[in-house]
Amino acid sequence: MDRLLSLLSENARLSCAQLAVMLGKTEKEVAEAIAAYEKEGVLRGYGAIINWEKADANRASALIELRVTPKRDKGFDEIADRIMQFEEVESVYLMSGGFDLAVRVNGKSMQDVAMFVAKRLSTLDSVLSTSTHFILTRYKDGGIILDSGNEKDERRSVLCD
Repeated sequence: MDRLLSLLSENARLSCAQLAVMLGKTEKEVAEAIAAYEKEGVLRGYGAIINWEKADANRASALIELRVTPKRDKGFDEIADRIMQFEEVESVYLMSGGFDLAVRVNGKSMQDVAMFVAKRLSTLDSVLSTSTHFILTRYKDGGIILDSGNEKDERRSVLCD
């Protein structure tokens, strides 16, 4: 049923009837497979991908890289667990390379995100350093193209001789 997971990741709004036709299964088989994936924790939730720029929402997002000191016998899990409890935190990833964790954060403004990093995130015991990268434009998110670039440019052309 890996195909079922692929279809759901592309469009979680497909009905069991639609999925059954696409997979050559019965609706009951599809519903049982989805229920089993939910029970096992494979399916963790369903959500919409929103183009916040078009929704006129005052919102700022940033990707923050962290260097942290892992705890003895707990590794990175303890600090990752503490970080993901913050309301502003959307995602937390253990990374390879120069930083240990990558954290995606949302706030009402760049100033809100900066204050979150300065006053709450960087002050955690295990955090050694942070590097904040503000997300200016999202072109593609969660496999969905948000801005195709096909929108008409209303700026006037200026030609220089």
